[in-house]
Amino acid sequence: MIKKLDDLFAVLKARQSKRLVVAFANDVHSISAVSKAVDMGIVEATLVGNRELIKTVCSKENINIRKFEIIHEEEEMAAASKAVSLINEGKGEILMKGLVSTDKYMRAILNKENGLMMPGSILSHVTVMETPNYHKLLIIGDVAIIPLPELKEKVAITNYLIQVAHALGNPLPKVAVLAATEQVMPKMPACVDAALLSKMADRGQIKEALVEGPLALDVAIDKESAEIKKLKNEVAGDADCLVFPNIESGNVFYKANTKLAKGEQGAIVVGAKVPAVLSSRGDSIKTKLYSIALAAISAK
Repeated sequence: MIKKLDDLFAVLKARQSKRLVVAFANDVHSISAVSKAVDMGIVEATLVGNRELIKTVCSKENINIRKFEIIHEEEEMAAASKAVSLINEGKGEILMKGLVSTDKYMRAILNKENGLMMPGSILSHVTVMETPNYHKLLIIGDVAIIPLPELKEKVAITNYLIQVAHALGNPLPKVAVLAATEQVMPKMPACVDAALLSKMADRGQIKEALVEGPLALDVAIDKESAEIKKLKNEVAGDADCLVFPNIESGNVFYKANTKLAKGEQGAIVVGAKVPAVLSSRGDSIKTKLYSIALAAISAK
């Protein structure tokens, strides 16, 4: 089982490299991160963007441009569409956002005719977080894409977290479905949905995981709190995965851990044909490397 984010690199070096396709790879942030990933043996890389700009960046950063396949495309939306087309043609197993704006990147993925979505699929966001104040990795969602998930979407989010846990070597992850309380309060939709998800897992509708909810955050991740509140189940105090009731709660948790607790993380967009890296220019090189590695270990 992968217990630290750095363990991703060692595992991937022992496997056959997947090919990463970067949409509109004209910026130093993306090229530098991808260059390091290639050097570490995590991925092979195709850069879709302005060839001259890519050459300039590589020259300034002393990056050997020959390590990349480069496909010239000057226009932003066209580059995103071309990157998606390469995935559809079987010329890549991972997609990554370069300098292209997030809305255009997502538009290329969601395109009904030439995108990466399959009928009935739901796009979501999975973060794997390593925080100094918790005894193992936490896999969380959704903190970035689905604002207010309904039950159907929470089922998808839960299954995505489980799939990532399996990819990290955990055959039976412990999933906590969060709410403001561990009591089943009918007037709180988050509590009702959590109880339904827990029962669905009991009935085998959600497989290969232990799912409990509703659980407040304290009893999900702190054994002492669970003992004080007399919660006796295998998830309480030892969760591997956290399903948040809405994007606000998930996003605040994510940012509090990265900014205040100095947690490290990698994140991917899931639900499309291939995992997609949706990194920000504000992300560190290390964060981007973790995200690329997470996508690589999750890719089929």
